[in-house]
Amino acid sequence: MLRTVITGTGAHIPSFIKRNEDFSGTSFYAGDSSKIDTDPAIVVEKFRQITGINERRYTSAEFNTSDLGYEAAKIAIADSGTDPETIDQLIVAHNFGNVIKDTIQTDAVPSLASRIKHKLGIKNPACVAYDLLFGCPGWLLGVIQANAFFKAGIAQKALVVGAETLSRVIDVHDRDSMIFSDGAGAAMLEWKEVSNNGAGILGATVQTHADTELEFINMGMSYFPGSDKRIRYIKMKGRKVYEYALTHVPIAMKNCIDQCGINIKDIKKIFIHQANEKMDEMIIKKMYALYGINQVPEGIMPMSIHWLGNSSVATVPTLFDLVRKHSIEGQEIVTGDIILFASVGAGMNVNAVCYRV
Repeated sequence: MLRTVITGTGAHIPSFIKRNEDFSGTSFYAGDSSKIDTDPAIVVEKFRQITGINERRYTSAEFNTSDLGYEAAKIAIADSGTDPETIDQLIVAHNFGNVIKDTIQTDAVPSLASRIKHKLGIKNPACVAYDLLFGCPGWLLGVIQANAFFKAGIAQKALVVGAETLSRVIDVHDRDSMIFSDGAGAAMLEWKEVSNNGAGILGATVQTHADTELEFINMGMSYFPGSDKRIRYIKMKGRKVYEYALTHVPIAMKNCIDQCGINIKDIKKIFIHQANEKMDEMIIKKMYALYGINQVPEGIMPMSIHWLGNSSVATVPTLFDLVRKHSIEGQEIVTGDIILFASVGAGMNVNAVCYRV
């Protein structure tokens, strides 16, 4: 039988480390522009306790989102041994295009996918390059789309990239800004003949909730009093996002597992969007509870949020690359393992993919 198989992965982790203590001198403001009088050091420590984030990565001024994506993409191509000229689809998930350092304008023309194709030196016009906007679940949706193209007979090889420079769209006076980071992850996917128990995508679930959930993550002006109303930053209604994720992500994950006919006990690892450690832990706990299981298997959920923060579309592919290449202590996957990818983000969107390694 034919399945979509991940043949190579890559990630680019920026070298500049922004630690929690670097925010200890920041003046934080609430959504009504009132100053938060609590000592910033206490605010930062409370943030760490809630999110699990100790540090995050920011890229340097000379790099843009497409540059990070290119770095991850070339590693994934090399890892898979693929001739770049044979790639049929180059899908790049992001949210803000190239945000040039110290400017307020997004540069998304030409598309980031076209820029990455250019930097990779791919000449083949049949390699179709396009961008995908789906919030934080964007990279995983790119994987789902590639799988659909393969099944339709339109393509046989796809490079799916997730890249973001969120450090350039944050309001530094907003406590939530400490969540976000920069980075890129990529995977080479191929439509390959496999055995019945061979590697590949087993199934997927995708949902968009755009009713009352629409503005849970949006763009808004700085919380700093008197700030320029024309300049917008990424904003998040933290409690609403938390409640949404706990309500919908466990169900989406279960739907994906069930449609594949997989026993929950056969899931070896869950690669979930790295947004908030406590939220992710609760999502996993709630998913297992849907199966009547109260004890979550130890080590089931690898984490990178403690040192990489939330790089949006880059979190899942980066985490998968790190585990796949034995870069997270105590975490590994082996041939035959059934794993689950899941993500949640602006839209509000959720998705999940079951995959056999």
